[in-house]
Amino acid sequence: MRNLTRRSLLLATGGAAGWYGSGLLHADLPVPDGTARLAATTSPGMLNDASGLSATPINRHITLNQPPDDSLIAALRAEMASARAEGRAFNIGAARHSMGGQAIPRDGIAVTFDNGLIEADTAALTYRAHAGARWSQVIAALDPLGCSPKVMQSNNDFGTAATFSVNAHGWPVPFGPMGSTVRSVRMVLPSGDLVIASRTENAEIFNLAMGGYGLIGAIVDLEIEMVANTRLIPTFEVLPADGFATAFRKAVDDPAVTMAYGRLNVERASFFRQALLITYREDADQTDLPAAAGSGWMAHLASRVYRAQLGNEALKSFRWWNETVAGPRLGGGPATRNSLINEPVVTLGDRNPNRTDILHEYFVDFDRFVDFLTACRAVIPDSYQEFLNVTLRFVAPDPDSVLAFAPTPRIAAVMSFSQELTARAEDDMARMTRRLIDRVTEIGGAYYLPYRPHARLDQLTAAYPRAAEFAQAKRLLDPRLTLRNNLWDSYLGMI
Repeated sequence: MRNLTRRSLLLATGGAAGWYGSGLLHADLPVPDGTARLAATTSPGMLNDASGLSATPINRHITLNQPPDDSLIAALRAEMASARAEGRAFNIGAARHSMGGQAIPRDGIAVTFDNGLIEADTAALTYRAHAGARWSQVIAALDPLGCSPKVMQSNNDFGTAATFSVNAHGWPVPFGPMGSTVRSVRMVLPSGDLVIASRTENAEIFNLAMGGYGLIGAIVDLEIEMVANTRLIPTFEVLPADGFATAFRKAVDDPAVTMAYGRLNVERASFFRQALLITYREDADQTDLPAAAGSGWMAHLASRVYRAQLGNEALKSFRWWNETVAGPRLGGGPATRNSLINEPVVTLGDRNPNRTDILHEYFVDFDRFVDFLTACRAVIPDSYQEFLNVTLRFVAPDPDSVLAFAPTPRIAAVMSFSQELTARAEDDMARMTRRLIDRVTEIGGAYYLPYRPHARLDQLTAAYPRAAEFAQAKRLLDPRLTLRNNLWDSYLGMI
């Protein structure tokens, strides 16, 4: 029961490290009369993503479930050739948990991968994964072997190639994005050529594809690094938010710390003034590790606390007390590495047709974190949005990706908002987002690209100074622009 309570605590406060793009609609505040509502549904001939706000017309949507062998390669070549002949866009997705159509080809051919093949090499500490394999399938395959993904996203719903393609990161330390743990990928280029790309072979293609949002090639499979699954014990530290960066840096530099993340108090009265740092170290007892667990009924009950914050400052205060006082007392027991990361986004979901969860993420250097807090205090409370959660994670420098968001060691701030499905709320979210991006780029930081397309083009190029280089290389590899999505149509293709 002790371990179950610890997991429930984490879920009640937004998942162990925040979650990527749940897009689940939840407990509502009243939608004012007279405001235009936005549809969050997908009709036939349309494809949507996690925001519920990206309904996009497509020509057709097909699922490919072949193993990553000649049959899948032939299918990809055929579908891309068809797209080229018809002058249509082509794009592959898995869970489509982005929030602005980054995995949707307008009027094009949308492919969903559905195959969970995992082949582990325990001697080399690597595994081969089908591009569409979900992280839940990776954990299920590695856990009996005593192994764990070296880096994955904070929830287990997403596809492995999708994680590589959005350059997503996790909360194990001291690593960079998940792509930093990928040894090589096999992909079919728009020309139909099959290539192996790594840091030593076709390195330019590898660097473009890592964080390239599927615009470079169709990934068939990946060779990814893994580590031992271990039993971990958490430590909780409450401190002033302005002192978080120093404490976090010290924790990341401690070789005994293998997982770490932080939180900030989101009560309006003390918005971003208090922080919580949670670190994990290996237990002395590493015998008889239990199988990776999933959510129990306590976790779903605890998620109600998370949702009950909406428009309720008293519940936000209770949640912070739960995180900083009750949680450390009740939830300080050990848990395996795999159990901590084996959580679906649906745990936090509640389906209400009037609201949607919207994520933001910003990356700032450690020495500019206080400036980041100042910016957030000035911008977020002034908006109309309901702020639910922020999780702070570490991202090591990424020297590979052309569209890197962490050229230096950075703190990643994953933010969760609850947005009404109204035109007023969408306009307000866009305004707030642009203000935040301006403030973040002024201090040398970046924002994350998989979310709502509210940034201006100049803001993208300020956050990603190699964007023009990426666009030029993409045009050379794909002169007919067969591989397209909303990110290309609205941003990169305009450079």
